[in-house]
Formats: sequence, C-alpha cells, structure tokens
Amino acid sequence: MSENEKKTEEIIDEATDEVVEEATADVVEEEVVKSEVEVLQEKLDEMEDKFLRASAEIANITTRNRNEREQLQKYRSQDLAKKLLTSVDNLERAMAIEVHDEQAASLKKGVEMVLESLRNAFKEEGIEEIPAKGQTFDPTLHQAVQTIPASDEFPADTIVEVLQKGYKLHDRILRPTMVIVSQ
Repeated sequence: MSENEKKTEEIIDEATDEVVEEATADVVEEEVVKSEVEVLQEKLDEMEDKFLRASAEIANITTRNRNEREQLQKYRSQDLAKKLLTSVDNLERAMAIEVHDEQAASLKKGVEMVLESLRNAFKEEGIEEIPAKGQTFDPTLHQAVQTIPASDEFPADTIVEVLQKGYKLHDRILRPTMVIVSQ
C-alpha cells in the first residue's frame, strides 16, 4: 500500500469515526428529547385529569346548591303553617257553634272571613287538607286513634270519622289526619 493510499484510508477512517460519533450523539440526544417529551406528556395528562375532576366537582356543587335552594323555596312556609294549624282548628270549632242572636251571627261572620282568608293563604302556599272521611286508611297520611268493627256501610280499613284534619305542603305531611278506622 502506498503512502497516499494509507493517508486516504486514515482520512476515511477518521471521517467514518466522526460520522459514527455524530450519529451516536444524535441518537442519544433524540432519546433524551423523546424522554423529556414523554415526561411532559405525562404531566399534561395528569393536569388535564385534575382539571376535569375539579370541573366535575364544581358542577356537582352547583347542582346540589341549586337543588337545596329549590327545596328551601318550595318548603319555606312549612314552619309557619305548622304553627297556624291550631289556630285554623280553633276557628273551625268556633264556626261549628250554633248562634241565635244577631250579634253572635255577626261575630261568626267575622270568624268565617278570617278562616277563609287563612285557607286562601294556605292554598296559595301549596298547603292542602288531606282527604280522609270515606277514604281507605293510609298510615303515611292518617293516624288511627280508634277502631270500630267493619260494617256494610264502612268496609275494613275505611275511615269512618275525622277527629282532627291533616294537612300537607306539596308532598310533605305537616300533620297527619287523626281518624277512626273500621276493622
């Protein structure tokens, strides 16, 4: 081998070594970049998951809050109605009294007007009387305080008499109806 061929071969070897080193460095650098991209992608996925969970929690809180406000609005008059029920009972008892003179009739007319205005206020708020007499006994609506034997007129589990009216506000029972039931 001549001197020129040796030099050419050395130059080719050096060039080949440089190309191999550069290619190896590029591959290592590419792996490092790929590894960094994967780490960043994992962090992005984790943050996206946290964001979605937080968004879902906020939506749940908003829905729960809205439902609670609706319930409060729907049943806002419950406590007042419970307090007024005894007054309505007393006014109804006053209406049941027989009057014989004009002054008593006038007083009874006033009581009747007050009772009617209370009933209208109850109706506007969604408070209604629970139907009872002649109905089938329902322990969720009625409270049996006495039983009598069943007859042709009143079959078993029929409400014979109402002792105290019951009321409900929308779907909530304010006071069950006190009844006598046939058995």
